[in-house]
Amino acid sequence: MARRRFIKPFFIAAIFFFLLPLAISQAALSVEERRKNLETELAKVEAEIAVQAELLKSKRKETASIERDIAILNAQIKRAQLEIKARNLAISDISRDIGGKEKTILTLEEELVVRREYLKRLLQNSQDYESSSLPEILLGNEEFSDFYAVVDSIQTVQVDIRDSMDVIRGTKQKTQVEKKNLEEKKVSEASAKLEVEAKKQEVEKHEENKQGLLSVSKSQEATYSKVLADRRARAADIRNALFALRDSTAIPFGRALDYANAASQRTGVRPAFILAILTQESNLGKNIGTCNRPGDPPSKHWRAIMPGPGDNSRRDDESVYLRITRNLGLNPESMPLSCPMGSGWGGAMGPSQFIPTTWASYEAKIAVATGHTPPNPWEPQDAFMASAIYLSELGASRQTFAAEREAALRYYAGGNWSKPSNAFYGDSVMKIAASIQQNMIDPLQDL
Repeated sequence: MARRRFIKPFFIAAIFFFLLPLAISQAALSVEERRKNLETELAKVEAEIAVQAELLKSKRKETASIERDIAILNAQIKRAQLEIKARNLAISDISRDIGGKEKTILTLEEELVVRREYLKRLLQNSQDYESSSLPEILLGNEEFSDFYAVVDSIQTVQVDIRDSMDVIRGTKQKTQVEKKNLEEKKVSEASAKLEVEAKKQEVEKHEENKQGLLSVSKSQEATYSKVLADRRARAADIRNALFALRDSTAIPFGRALDYANAASQRTGVRPAFILAILTQESNLGKNIGTCNRPGDPPSKHWRAIMPGPGDNSRRDDESVYLRITRNLGLNPESMPLSCPMGSGWGGAMGPSQFIPTTWASYEAKIAVATGHTPPNPWEPQDAFMASAIYLSELGASRQTFAAEREAALRYYAGGNWSKPSNAFYGDSVMKIAASIQQNMIDPLQDL
């Protein structure tokens, strides 16, 4: 009788041990086949995008004409449409992954329920045996063989209890991992959808410009000459427009673009994205204000807003800040610094908003890239290069929408980049980058 009590729990466990891995492997195979099909289609689309990029590059080298400008716009429209198609394919792939992970989580949670029930029965059987004394077990079995069978069953129950608890613990860990992966996939899906919307707006903008050119016929050369003259005047205005920088003097956009282009060539990060990061930081600077200015109260002094050797902090920004300003011949009492946000520390320096210890860790790289030794965090050229180097390390050099948005969020929030409360920063940077590319950089390229 003792052994019969365990036949049903063992049978249930056997079903899950052998059938569950098979079901998971079959589901994984199906997902992998769909992914391969999507990757094949995506590769074709990306090849078409590369063709349009080369066409756009060659057309921009031609002498300005209505036909050339319309061809440029057609190439831009076609490329944007292909990029929308590529992102929709990626969204489809991500959506399938989300569906697969949700099913996996459901399967794991169902497995947990069954395993817990199985463990409950094992514990109940164990308690039944433990409540009986050795004489009771001996007297309750006429044959010694039956007695030994009961003892074997008790030992089996104890082993199964231990094993079941290990399996439950492992299944819970797998469930937690899958839930974390699911959240990351949902973030990727949201980012891809934002990119599609941005590309749609880009297509609309190019279509509007194209219709404007189509309205100028070949017989209206004087009209087209005026179009070119207006464009050149607009380009001059763009170059001369002041580009706002946080905690530093504004510079002409033309110079800012030169710095961004140089940083891009060094790091692979898009110029428009570098400019967008610094624009966003400047806007935050206006909202937050600055500290350590002449006349500021003691609560805004650099010693009050930075962690130092006596502040029980993991870093010592105060000592590093003094070294940076001393080496540059600057007055530490009057250099503009960022104010603390909430209960955190302040003290970030210049347009790139690096805290002193972080700037110190990048000094050598910045110096090699710009030739400035030591580099100056309040100098725009050094700040542009510093931001580009850091953003490249964060993945922005891949130049995809998702990679740039994540890099922007990591630039702002570090390890908390995926929190929904920080999404505004990444979304804002990507909108600014698109606007700078379309309204500030492209008009200079198409002359």
